Amino acid sequence: MNLAIYFRQMEQERFTRLRALEQRLQSGGATLYEYGKDFTSWDNLPSDTDVFVSIGGDGTCLESLTFVRDRQIPVVGINFGRLGFLTAASVGDESMEWVDDLLAGRFSVERRDLLKLEMDSVPADVYPYAFNEISVQRRGASMLSIDVKVDGLALPTYWADGLVVATPTGSTAYNLSVGGPIVSPSSKVLILSPIASHNLNVRPLVFPAETQFEMVFRTRSEDAVITLDNRSFQVASGVSFRVRKAEYGFNYVSFSGNSFIDALRTKLLWGEDRRNSEPVLK
Repeated sequence: MNLAIYFRQMEQERFTRLRALEQRLQSGGATLYEYGKDFTSWDNLPSDTDVFVSIGGDGTCLESLTFVRDRQIPVVGINFGRLGFLTAASVGDESMEWVDDLLAGRFSVERRDLLKLEMDSVPADVYPYAFNEISVQRRGASMLSIDVKVDGLALPTYWADGLVVATPTGSTAYNLSVGGPIVSPSSKVLILSPIASHNLNVRPLVFPAETQFEMVFRTRSEDAVITLDNRSFQVASGVSFRVRKAEYGFNYVSFSGNSFIDALRTKLLWGEDRRNSEPVLK
């Protein structure tokens, strides 16, 4: 099995653990392509890569998309960070059985939907696709007025700090922080959530996955920021853009016992309540 190993800069202690992990993978028969040595970007990622291994936290996993792009290479996230909601395993696991499962092919590949940004002035160095969300946000002190058309039908103008269009996978990311709903990753929907809305009667909306959003914003400030996951660029007031489901997806590796419900319970502490641990009185 040929594994592309991607990681950001890390302190010596974690780097030592990374080297130990690489040695274990190699001893199991894997061929490793290491970021910075064997590849540096999407256009020189080895063509025979079987699995792209993201070592770090959720931000590192999100950056994996900019490397695999439309090549449909499965991506597995290995947590070296803090929360690691997108990651399927952790280097801190005592037995690290996932290493053997990975090398033996004992994993499932889930196709997750992506978003695509369409506009006339996307910078050449910005990959116009996102795994979690695409958002527009104020950059200065003034709020935005945002006109949105949903499949050509106009919604009332949003007065807010911004808007988030999220995938089901991204429902537990920025969308969650701004009060949007949590959605199972297998759901075929898109979520539209306002950021700090100045309208009391505005709430997040859920639409079918094939919905196309057309937006134009205005602000008393000169510009705003469009963000695709953890990548962003500035746009001038009055610019219009479109967001829709991408024509291809993201192949997400999941190991046995690593379910969405387990992640909600263990990583987001879903339903954490001292009453649930108390003995039932008879």
